[in-house]
Amino acid sequence: MDAGQLEGRKTRARGWFESLRDAVCAAFEALEETAPAALYGASAGRFVRTPWTRADHTGAAGGGGVMSMMKGRLFEKVGVHVSTVFGEFAPEFRGQIPGADADPRFWASGISLIAHHWNPHVPAVHMNTRFVVTSKAWFGGGADLTPVLDARRTQDDPDSRDFHAAMRTACDAHAAVAPYDKYKKWCDEYFFLKHRNEMRGIGGIFYDYLDSGDWDADLAFTQDVGRAFLDIYPALVLRNISLPWSEAQREEQLVRRGRYVEFNLLYDRGTVFGLKTGGNVDSILSSMPPVVKWP
Repeated sequence: MDAGQLEGRKTRARGWFESLRDAVCAAFEALEETAPAALYGASAGRFVRTPWTRADHTGAAGGGGVMSMMKGRLFEKVGVHVSTVFGEFAPEFRGQIPGADADPRFWASGISLIAHHWNPHVPAVHMNTRFVVTSKAWFGGGADLTPVLDARRTQDDPDSRDFHAAMRTACDAHAAVAPYDKYKKWCDEYFFLKHRNEMRGIGGIFYDYLDSGDWDADLAFTQDVGRAFLDIYPALVLRNISLPWSEAQREEQLVRRGRYVEFNLLYDRGTVFGLKTGGNVDSILSSMPPVVKWP
């Protein structure tokens, strides 16, 4: 691949992630407007966008991104972030990234979001997709759902069924590069708390190092993961938005959120990647829920 073709691919991928960010933020602000005032109060939240920059381990300029954060009446805390970073991997990190041992230079662009709600009936959600370039180039990402009430953390729950169906549809439309069963299993195994012997949520799909040899097909699948998320998650929120909750359910939510914190700090590769490449700490750790309890 010549340099011009690679730069074109970077531009297309970055443009997609930024356009998806804008669409998700608009959809989430519309949900804030829709939330019934009797349960959530009168003032709808809005996203606040904060740009940031970084330097790589040599001190050279290394790109940056934009944090989009909202604290509202429906969303207790939601972040929808995009970043495009580049530079050189630090020596101790190069052996962990495909292609970086041969050449430490890298470029990476992506979107990452996490949503936590006041209402325990509304599941938390995480989604990210990215395009990474070293001496190799690949896509990765996925989406997973985390109901916080015991009664909702089953594969038979309507939210779980519909979320899995949406992810399957995204994969099945690109079966040549996106085997659903493989990506679902990968998600189940990845989002697993080994020290508690339990899953973080009910899963979804997860994929990494996707380089099928057909870059356009890989991009098209990655775009459809974002579109599937944008279709299904607002629908799940609307399904649960008017359900009242008790103090006991709020307490259960806060305890369950502790599992989210444990996973992100102990196992999440994206957190490690961001921190070891000089990413924005506030953006990286914005996935943490705002209030958590460990009884």
